[in-house]
Amino acid sequence: MNALQNMAVAVNAVVRPLVLSPRWGRLLAGSMTVVTYTGRRSGRTFTIPVAYRREGDDVTIRVELPDRKKWWRNFTGEGAPLSVRLGGVERAGHGVASRAGRRAVVAVRLDPV
Repeated sequence: MNALQNMAVAVNAVVRPLVLSPRWGRLLAGSMTVVTYTGRRSGRTFTIPVAYRREGDDVTIRVELPDRKKWWRNFTGEGAPLSVRLGGVERAGHGVASRAGRRAVVAVRLDPV
């Protein structure tokens, strides 16, 4: 792992419990959440904190420094299933990653409730 990956692991280890906590999670709920997905190569389940924007059943996750991150590549092409914690509830959906220049975005369409 390089220095940025080590730092991301450390930051995620601190931010993830905050986002999931009843007290702090409510304060962060409008902009931060966790996404759970299965790695396309490893088959392992990962849960990571992300910043998001929601409009109805559409969730947009901007990927900062996409050249240095790999998680979002699980959603290239046809995309892949994932779950997003919203309002304290896990919501299933399908994410598709796109890239334009230095920006990458994972567009999530939530499954009907």
